[in-house]
Amino acid sequence: MSPLLPPVDPSVTAQLVAALTPRLRKRLDAGVAKLAGRPVARDGDIVRLAVDDDTDLELHAPGGVVTTVEAIRCGCLLAPDCLHRAAAASAAPVAEMPDPVAEMPEPVAEIPDPVAGEPSLTKAPRTAPPMSAPATTRPATAASAADDAPAGDDAPAGADDPAPESATPAQRTAATALHDAAAAVLEAGADGAGAVLQAELLRAAHTARLAGLPRAAGRAVAAVTALRAARDADPAHRLGDLTTALRDVLLLAHRLPEATGPELAGLRGRVRQPYTPDGSLRLYGLFAEPVLTSTGYAGTVTWTADAAGRLYTVPDVAPGGAERAAGSADRAVRIGDTSLTHRELSRAGLAVSGATVSPTGRLGAGAGVRAVRAPGVSWHAEPLDRLWTVPVAEQIARALAGDLDVPKAKDTDSGGDAGTAGQAGQAGEAGDGTNRPTAQDGRDGRDLLFLDVTLIGTVREAAGECLLADCDGLTVRLAAAHDDPALPDRENLRLLALLAHGRGPGTRLRVVARLTPAPLPRAVLLAASRPTDPDAHVDLGLDRLRRADLPAEPTAGTSGDAGDARPAPTVQPATAPGEAPVHLLRRRVHQAASGGRRVLAFPGSKESEAARLRRYGLGTAGELLTALHASAAERARDPFGRLLPADTGRFATAWLGAAVYTEEVDRALCAAAWGASSPGLDSR
Repeated sequence: MSPLLPPVDPSVTAQLVAALTPRLRKRLDAGVAKLAGRPVARDGDIVRLAVDDDTDLELHAPGGVVTTVEAIRCGCLLAPDCLHRAAAASAAPVAEMPDPVAEMPEPVAEIPDPVAGEPSLTKAPRTAPPMSAPATTRPATAASAADDAPAGDDAPAGADDPAPESATPAQRTAATALHDAAAAVLEAGADGAGAVLQAELLRAAHTARLAGLPRAAGRAVAAVTALRAARDADPAHRLGDLTTALRDVLLLAHRLPEATGPELAGLRGRVRQPYTPDGSLRLYGLFAEPVLTSTGYAGTVTWTADAAGRLYTVPDVAPGGAERAAGSADRAVRIGDTSLTHRELSRAGLAVSGATVSPTGRLGAGAGVRAVRAPGVSWHAEPLDRLWTVPVAEQIARALAGDLDVPKAKDTDSGGDAGTAGQAGQAGEAGDGTNRPTAQDGRDGRDLLFLDVTLIGTVREAAGECLLADCDGLTVRLAAAHDDPALPDRENLRLLALLAHGRGPGTRLRVVARLTPAPLPRAVLLAASRPTDPDAHVDLGLDRLRRADLPAEPTAGTSGDAGDARPAPTVQPATAPGEAPVHLLRRRVHQAASGGRRVLAFPGSKESEAARLRRYGLGTAGELLTALHASAAERARDPFGRLLPADTGRFATAWLGAAVYTEEVDRALCAAAWGASSPGLDSR
């Protein structure tokens, strides 16, 4: 995947690859590799790619995206039936797909985000819709229309009640196409899923978008992006990202045909959130973080909170790379006439009138919105201080519940004050009696952790060094949020590691982190109080710490003599003797995503691994592992003894069960590590 080329709409890539002859399809991967190293020149909306010394290929990208087949033109003699056009489209990044049917009630300059704020898909499929829904009141939105019917324990199921909404025939067809395309990719693995299989998955994604399934389409595009990163040996590639994307596509395709009511609405998703009026708001800057996605978008998101502790976001995300992510912090926010930059807003305040807010807490930038600068407060003053008063166990339970199924996630408190805010959410009203977005609306920020920690050392992991911090008796690992050298996360983490020894042993910091589900307490650092000034904070992805920001190093002759300064304690990662060996199943799930079905068909120690899982009481994991190996090795023969094509559907179903089970166990282990309850297991 070449970042120098403009993003190409998935339907364009699918059409160009489908038009190739079988002979040219076999040469497509070689053509993509050939174009990867060719020079690229940009002239306005036209990008020219030198195919060879005498032939140029042009991509017309008005608005930065190639949206039609005719926008890719080649100068060779075989055009337009040549290989070069399909190879260029396959080598370019995948563009976000516009929603063909969604209405746009709020003209805000924000990118499509089909997965942000959506709950995870790791709940087991239901065979029937729930009999009742929680009786809560929420602002009316287009996506919540299906939730407006009376429901509750006392609501009788009358014969005249309308039947819950179900998937349309077009959506069922699109779900089947997604399942078949994803199963074919899983059959081949990342090593064998070339441009042709990627184009089939993109075609299925386009069909799903036309059928009104933006969430499934977005996850399919994410899977293709991860596949290209894996095949190009991109340093930013993570096998876990590819596994998660394939799991989500298969699970969505599995659940959509039988889903009804609110569950169906959540599985469908929305390309853009509807914005509803929210009156006047007094917001206080909390922190800002850079955004850098694998689909070619970058920018800054500033987090704010109101007097009740509810979180609101001000995003500025557009096509770009790490340079835009770092530079957008100094751009003015797009709300009203205020000249505040994102960096300034994270430390100041904002008074907004005529505010419009999405269900996830994003502030709209419509023409009727007015905003002026207002004083901010420190993290130790109200109302921001209440974010840190919520017990850590409750924050972890909230973050994990945010990854659950749609109906359960709507019942999860999202924010700030566990008392007043949570009670206000029960009624769907604020203290002044006006309807406002509540915790049940699935607002962004449920995975944020507000912690008071004491730095005690460092630990070295495969991905780099992490800080070790004590948080209410728990030893928490704090990692960098971004590894890109253009962003200061990693450098800031190294400087904070100095606080664990001579420059301030036992330094106490107030931090904002994002939960990383793992068997050990782990999170990524987003912001921290300044070590020399607790009333100020540092946005670790945007601001660069300097040694002057750390406490002065002890001088010679004192008890903290430089000669006596000890290095930060370094802990070697170890596995607890009694830790459940879930990695045995997880490893096979990842191997299948990387190498395909044939990797698991080889003879090996599968029986011993399944037996080990059963010895630790993980009987279900052992059965899933056995079924996964059996489906991979099973090949039927015809009456003449010839091998028949493998049953990709059976293998995909076995793999999906193993992937979902692994995710659920990881969530349960994460909750146990933090000392929190596991809402995923309690809800079953």
